[in-house]
Amino acid sequence: MAVGPGESFEPARHVAKSDELAGRIIAITGAGDGIGKAVALACVRYGAQVILIGRTVRKLEVVHAESERIRPDAVSIAPLDLEKAVASNYDELAAAIETRYGRLDGLLHNAALLGTLTPIEHQDVQTWMRVMHVNVTAPFILTQTLLPALRRSADASILFTTSTVGRKARAYWGAYAVSKFAVEGLSQLLADELERPPQIRVNALNPGRTRTMMRRQAYPAENIETLPLPEEKVAAYLALLGPAGRSVTGRSFDCDISDSISGSVSGRK
Repeated sequence: MAVGPGESFEPARHVAKSDELAGRIIAITGAGDGIGKAVALACVRYGAQVILIGRTVRKLEVVHAESERIRPDAVSIAPLDLEKAVASNYDELAAAIETRYGRLDGLLHNAALLGTLTPIEHQDVQTWMRVMHVNVTAPFILTQTLLPALRRSADASILFTTSTVGRKARAYWGAYAVSKFAVEGLSQLLADELERPPQIRVNALNPGRTRTMMRRQAYPAENIETLPLPEEKVAAYLALLGPAGRSVTGRSFDCDISDSISGSVSGRK
């Protein structure tokens, strides 16, 4: 059941205070570039301790170095390849978070694979399975593994990056579209299961058209320089990960205000 401060709540309009996320521990997957990197650095800027989760250590180290110039000692690196990780890798991550922080206040599932844009009859089965695993199964496993840490928070938030094609499918988007439908469903299911005290709020957020490598891969003929930077999309993420979104759960929002209708209909990604 979705609850929160009214249907008019628009996280994309949120203006964060300088210490908005002070004291919060937030883990972010896909934190090495694009939206994940932008949100991670914004979380640091507004006071959070951030756990960078990703498969490419070099990229995570770059984000770490940038974070040190914003606020020293605010970031830790947690290498995890969501495609290849096994149970022990997830358990080790959970144990490391428990040892260092004792709890988790926010979990952003941002990592994703696009796969190939092609008709269903030409979809490669192995690619389909890779996309579904990274985009759906891995977030399920990571959430399940980190629930004990999230339950130790006084105000925990789980947030999924979603997409327009996860609300209304379009031809040729294949496994990516199907995976994002599944992400929306997983978000709603978790919100319903976790609404009882101590509540863990769960929401989904569509960033819309953004200047990322995935966007370039999906639309190679597009002039990507005309699109908003990832840094222009972080306001809604901060609102839903921080105190502004307290008690808001079971909803799906857009970063682009002009595309939103009651937080559920969006422009294209």
